[in-house]
Amino acid sequence: MTAVVIHDPTLRDGQHAVRHQLGMEALRGYAAAADAAGIPVVEVGHGNGLGASSLQVGRAAVPDDLMLATVREALQHSRMGVFLLPGWGTSEDLRRALKQGADVVRIGVHCTESSLAERHLGFLAEQGAEAHCVLMMSHMAAPDELAEHAARAVGHGARAVGIMDSAGHFLPDDVSERIGAIRAAVEVPVIFHGHDNLGMAVANSVAAARAGAGIVDGCARGFGAGAGNTQLEVLVPVLERSGFTTGIDLYALLDAAEFAERALMPAPPVTDSLSIVSGLAGVFSGFKHQVLEQARRAGVDPRDVFFELGRRQAIAGQEDLIGDVVAELSARGPVV
Repeated sequence: MTAVVIHDPTLRDGQHAVRHQLGMEALRGYAAAADAAGIPVVEVGHGNGLGASSLQVGRAAVPDDLMLATVREALQHSRMGVFLLPGWGTSEDLRRALKQGADVVRIGVHCTESSLAERHLGFLAEQGAEAHCVLMMSHMAAPDELAEHAARAVGHGARAVGIMDSAGHFLPDDVSERIGAIRAAVEVPVIFHGHDNLGMAVANSVAAARAGAGIVDGCARGFGAGAGNTQLEVLVPVLERSGFTTGIDLYALLDAAEFAERALMPAPPVTDSLSIVSGLAGVFSGFKHQVLEQARRAGVDPRDVFFELGRRQAIAGQEDLIGDVVAELSARGPVV
């Protein structure tokens, strides 16, 4: 059996679904449950990563330092992961995270902008930290282009590199082709992180593992923005049945998922109509709340907003475009 390392960003990516309002008890409780299940890496932070708590994308209920300290204390066996988007977080944020005991640091960049990770990957290499790089909105680039940027990230110091299907846009063949291209271009572990907008996250994750991905992400109950992420407690047994080993205890994993549903989320994410549209349009699910609110106020169809954002290739961090698109659609009036 081939080993696959599971990364669990429930306490980071899941924050998008609750506007970054997870409290200390929820953080501590889920971290302990994930640790008991033997999940190798538990990622924690604001949904947009270190240093991202802000009026633009949402203030976190708990500051970064306190989040990391709380989770670090709860993890007896699992490693702690953090995430940073250049432009939100800084090298000083990374320095503090390492002092708080972060074991794995992921730098996220747009899929064609690997150069933006160079400074932070270089800093982490100087610190002797385990640095990964993930190429976000990866449906916006062809497989060979993704492979080229992945190789550049490795050259900058990444010890693992891969892709995020940030909009839940891929089908399994799309994933196989991209992971295969990256796997052929680098000699470090390859990462896949899926979203479930089209209901394909588990299938896509298995396709990634079969194509050579050594690190696969999943969240308890799929906790995440919009339709959510790959559902972890489904992913692990499906990987095991598909010939991969994760080292995770199934019963304890199911217990962790049940805790997450009780303590972290108002309700598990569902693949609703707007999530499907965002996946088809290729737009980050994290835009969902703002699109709904602004479209409702202006009396425009939020589905039209998502398709227009997709036409403009909007990415995370460009939330201001939502207002522009809503205003333009409102000014046009209803289509007759």
